[in-house]
Amino acid sequence: MDLTSLPALTVLSDNVTIVEKDKVKIVRVIHDKATAGIALHGGHVVSFKPTGKEDLIWMSNSAIFDGEAALRGGIPVCWPWFGRIASPSHGFARNSEWTLIQHRENEHGVIIELGLQSNEETLAIWPNQFEVRLIVEVTEQLKVTLQTTNTDAKPWTFSGALHSYLNVGDIAKANVIGMGPSYIDSLLEDKECQGGESLAIDQSVDRIYTQPEAVITLQDKALDRSVNVENHGHNCAVIWNPWKENAQSMSDMDNDGYKTMLCIESTVLADSIEEGITLQPSESHQLVTVISA
Repeated sequence: MDLTSLPALTVLSDNVTIVEKDKVKIVRVIHDKATAGIALHGGHVVSFKPTGKEDLIWMSNSAIFDGEAALRGGIPVCWPWFGRIASPSHGFARNSEWTLIQHRENEHGVIIELGLQSNEETLAIWPNQFEVRLIVEVTEQLKVTLQTTNTDAKPWTFSGALHSYLNVGDIAKANVIGMGPSYIDSLLEDKECQGGESLAIDQSVDRIYTQPEAVITLQDKALDRSVNVENHGHNCAVIWNPWKENAQSMSDMDNDGYKTMLCIESTVLADSIEEGITLQPSESHQLVTVISA
């Protein structure tokens, strides 16, 4: 996603400005190492482009920037749950307005920190006090940390994901390694399956890999690069591509959008809203994904 042409609403430093696309404000980073954008709506990374390289992050050309809908593409924050185990699907964080807490920069890159905390709207959906920080480190690689803290007087349980959409030159010429042998196939009624060491995408894929390696690699032959996705704090990795039929059914994705994207997600999976990771009062957890080419 090209953010360079958008006029600055606010200049925060030599490297950090606030811009606006339609009704969504975006923290724009322009540094010698890379450019990036993080939308305040959803705490949503919409771009990461190392200097001299193609964007590593895919955004739909038809994404809706109305400040209400979840953005299609980028790195949606699925929290405090992942999937359809409660309503709204994937939680409320990706539809919430986040606050810019701080920004720091030096010759190596820029760190942007956004925050979201419990309020009347979130308590009506999920009755727990919390503070979540999204720490985005823009250097020659992209590091995204979702830090969850229990600010309540009681323990509570959560799940979630950093739902990364990766930019691919041609999905027909790409394959994935490092995802591990065991997966749950969401397209086969959650059947437990075994797979090979390499995954080529030639149809709709929605798999939950339960024993992923620390680094999953997307080999992108069309762009002549390998994209490494290093995850921490997760219990599985989700790989997803909607393919032609499902892309056509999405109003916020071009019909051929599936050809240039693949999701590799750092995920805390749970079967219900009562399951997942339990945090005691004042306890924190970090879910991390590091993306590099």
